[in-house]
Amino acid sequence: MRRIFVDSGSSIKYDELEKYNVELIPLKILIGNKEYLDDGKDLTIDNFYKLLESEKEFPKTSLPQLDVLEQRVNKYTEAGDEVIIVTISSKISGENNALRMLFEDNKNVLVLDSKLAVGGCRLIVDFLNRNKDIPFNEIEAKVNEFIPRVHIMAIPETLKNLLKGGRLSKTEWLLGSILQIKPTIGFKEGKVRVISKNRGLKKAMKEVATMLTELDCDTSYDIIAAYTYNKANVDELISMVDDKYKSAIKIYDNLDPAVAAHWGPNAFGLVFVSKK
Repeated sequence: MRRIFVDSGSSIKYDELEKYNVELIPLKILIGNKEYLDDGKDLTIDNFYKLLESEKEFPKTSLPQLDVLEQRVNKYTEAGDEVIIVTISSKISGENNALRMLFEDNKNVLVLDSKLAVGGCRLIVDFLNRNKDIPFNEIEAKVNEFIPRVHIMAIPETLKNLLKGGRLSKTEWLLGSILQIKPTIGFKEGKVRVISKNRGLKKAMKEVATMLTELDCDTSYDIIAAYTYNKANVDELISMVDDKYKSAIKIYDNLDPAVAAHWGPNAFGLVFVSKK
């Protein structure tokens, strides 16, 4: 049997685990002097934003409980199962490298670098579930072929959190903050990057909406409407989307704290797959 694990940076919630046929690896979040598990139970999204407002120090995310994960994974592999672990991009977290080292001697464990986060990881899991017949030793190559088709296009209200969390360069922060340019953020080669710039929120929204057409969105995969805390902006964005794509927007993802800490409140965007 083949098992799939995914970390909480995927923003897959506990009540979605059965749908995606996955098990969750909660990352850890340090807020003030207290450490939480990003499992939706130890720290809820609402409580996270309250703490974010009250604490002076920026939240820090860190590796999952490696000893607990090792026990969970070994239980399956000792029974003869194959285990695939999908992590958020190795360029924004040390998790992937740590897990590769942890399981380097276990030939029944494959640690995949998504080169993405949030909905991008969801879509990789969807791809794996659709292609269960891929031989275990060919999965990484096939996933790496799929990853360039996955697009994350997000518009943050502020770049402050991305700068503080080390996810964005100071030059990119200056362009967006000082010059009052509204950037669209995405992933390039596993790193968070400004992929376009617009003057004004409406123009930025319109550009993201039109990207579904320009990049030839594959509606056989769900389009994910992602946001942090406030859904109003993403609703307005969806109103600008071509009608032929609206029926594919089936997931509204209020991002988990591990990611929301860096994107900040009121960020929003779309995650989708382009055709081959």
